[in-house]
Amino acid sequence: MTSTDGRISVLLADDNAIVRAGVGALLALAGDVEVVATAEDYDGVVAQAVEHRPQVVVTDIRMPPRFADEGIEAAKEVRKRLPGTGVVVLSQYSDPEYAVALLAQGAAGYAYLLKERVADGDRLARAVREVAAGGSMLDPEIVSALVVPARGGAGLSDEEERLLGMVAEGRAVKAIAASLDTTPAAVDHAVEELFLHLARDASAGRSDALARLRKLHTAILDREEQGETLSRLLPSRLADKLRDDPAAIGRTDRLTVTVLMSDVRGYSGIAERTDPSVLARQLNMHRKAMNSAILMQEGTVMQYVGDAVMAVFGAPFPQADHAERALAAAIDMHRRQADVDLHWTTEGLEPFGMGIGLSTGEVAAALLGSDERLEYTLVGDTVNLAQRLQDLARPAGTTVASEATMALAPTWTFEQLDPVYVKGRDTPVSACRVVDSLESLEGSAP
Repeated sequence: MTSTDGRISVLLADDNAIVRAGVGALLALAGDVEVVATAEDYDGVVAQAVEHRPQVVVTDIRMPPRFADEGIEAAKEVRKRLPGTGVVVLSQYSDPEYAVALLAQGAAGYAYLLKERVADGDRLARAVREVAAGGSMLDPEIVSALVVPARGGAGLSDEEERLLGMVAEGRAVKAIAASLDTTPAAVDHAVEELFLHLARDASAGRSDALARLRKLHTAILDREEQGETLSRLLPSRLADKLRDDPAAIGRTDRLTVTVLMSDVRGYSGIAERTDPSVLARQLNMHRKAMNSAILMQEGTVMQYVGDAVMAVFGAPFPQADHAERALAAAIDMHRRQADVDLHWTTEGLEPFGMGIGLSTGEVAAALLGSDERLEYTLVGDTVNLAQRLQDLARPAGTTVASEATMALAPTWTFEQLDPVYVKGRDTPVSACRVVDSLESLEGSAP
């Protein structure tokens, strides 16, 4: 949740009451952070997180009952139950292995700070802001421990030195690409070349650091590819399905649906120019507005992947009017975001203009996972096409739909686009631009 005045909500966890009071006082000085709950052991962290749904959990590593790594384990459990929650781990251990273990499931939304330096400047507040916005942060001493042994005598260029530091900090590939004004693919290639450079004459001591860096880089890539499943936003419909049909877990259903993909135009540039705490608040407001529009049409939010939203209409429960519901949701998303943008102009904030793509067709849908975590997954060309149509939805404020979507919405108004080649297809795609009109909206699903 977000506090009523827009501050970043934090759950603070430590078994020592004095430490909790001290860290809480540091966070209060930040001005844009509010501690909404505290906990002193593993069970308390999980229970308080579920109750208060904080944007960020700040936790010690060693907590009751075993005083081992309960803090990290509790943080991971919170992320399973509440995907997207930022985590700041405070530790007295400067061994890089602790940080690598924390980030093994992906760097996005995690920070690792040393307790002894948490009061240095605004280090703690910066970490909270960074993870609230989906970023990551490692204590400079941890970065040094990762980088210095790996660097050795390899003779890195200034560009390689900068890239090595970014990887050791756990920064996401997209964030590195934005900082370097290049593409994620180019960054991935540059990192691989950097590791090869380091490995050419790496000594046995440096090999350990190289392995850590490579593990960290792989975790970052895995996290970005997986995205963030929003099971906390729409668990009820999936829970209903499981209650009525327990055999649904692991079974693949073939459904005809309409998939919605949205993306904020120019988001990387906005992120680079905007203070992380402000950006976190903007993302929270944006996602809340988008989720409301999708829920209004009984759609299912599948994922947030960075600033993008993926939703489906017609699953997990069939809807005869899924195409019209998706169209109504898309129009409403643009309108709600326009209202949010208008509010932001009074604060001098940049707007989040979106492009939205809609694709209708058959998909394979399945509930996959374990007792602790289930994920609803869609597979098929319909999903891929929605992404490609979203790329065509320009300028900001535009919705582009497939011909199959148009065919199922006879009361809506469309503007036919010229056939265009898109990535992954050998033949041109025919699509149409959705015309935003009151008549169209009245003809959509309620």
